[in-house]
Amino acid sequence: RYFADKCVDIDIDKAARSQEVSGGFYIHAVSMIFRNFVPMGRLMSIDFGRKRCGIAVTDTLRIVATGLVTVPTHGLLDFVKKYIAKEAVDAVIVGHPTTMRGEDSESMRYLTPVINRLRKEIAPVPVDFFDERFTSVLAHRAMIDSGMKKMARREKAVVDEISATIILNDYLQSRAYQTSGY
Repeated sequence: RYFADKCVDIDIDKAARSQEVSGGFYIHAVSMIFRNFVPMGRLMSIDFGRKRCGIAVTDTLRIVATGLVTVPTHGLLDFVKKYIAKEAVDAVIVGHPTTMRGEDSESMRYLTPVINRLRKEIAPVPVDFFDERFTSVLAHRAMIDSGMKKMARREKAVVDEISATIILNDYLQSRAYQTSGY
């Protein structure tokens, strides 16, 4: 952030003639970063559950996904609408519950009506599905590896939030994101 704040006010063409900007920032690095810089909105992911939903978002440069909050399922639509009104969000990625065979799981019958309503309420922001297999297992593993105490690991809201973060990180690394145009 410090680097970006220092460089935003630089006239790139003027600085290119002098070859060096005060403070030790070289124009080549500045031009490489800011000539192609396009501000982006965040990506949001939802780990949907019948009782509660974990939510994660990226930073504005879409480098890191971070767990945001866990909300009760009945409050999901309101939370997402308020967040999108406050922050620029380019897409919402929802964990797609599938079986080991790749077929929709039983959870889809609860998820589909909510997501269809969400699509209508936050249009034109796209809502896409992304495979969420094993995210709960990976979330539990991450909690153990991070040294969380056993009582803290029982908190299901934390598992949902971490699962949403894993979904979003996997999406960022996927071919689907690379070709999505978001």
